[in-house]
Amino acid sequence: MESIFKDAKSKMDKSLDALRNELASIRSGKANTALLDTIKVDYYGTITPLKQLGNITVVDAHTLSVTPWDKSALQAVDKAILSANLGLNPVSDGTNLKIPIPPLTEERRKDFVKLIKKIGEDSKIAVRNIRREGNEHLKKKQKDAKLSEDLLKEFEDKIQKATTEHIKVVDDILKHKEKEIMEV
Repeated sequence: MESIFKDAKSKMDKSLDALRNELASIRSGKANTALLDTIKVDYYGTITPLKQLGNITVVDAHTLSVTPWDKSALQAVDKAILSANLGLNPVSDGTNLKIPIPPLTEERRKDFVKLIKKIGEDSKIAVRNIRREGNEHLKKKQKDAKLSEDLLKEFEDKIQKATTEHIKVVDDILKHKEKEIMEV
């Protein structure tokens, strides 16, 4: 029974990690290397993540720099950034790309807030589904006469407590990201 609880808690933790990673790739008006994590480059016919093709660094609060290890990939990287539809326009100096991060408009900020709320709701649903799976496993154990009614209730309460804690963390992460996006 303890393994069912630990498994559910572990899955909930992974759900939070996935949420953090997904939110990191959403622009907040400040330069962040995670903005480019989702970009894939057609590198000699192979779709390759941008971060595997060169160094991505933060030059200042509003500029990123991409320096490909293979200088011949510069044009492919430029094209991939433009086609990623992130609203970024890289500027090439022949050996690397400077990517100015434009300030977000109020309308775009509100769109991003709606997007993060949707992502957060999906994350909460995932946590609740994990709770449901854990409870189903416990009820199956009880049905097989391997678990008493009292123990079933105790472990259901533990899973519910973990669910409540994880949903609170999701809300805290969303509040922080919303504040970061709405900050001018």
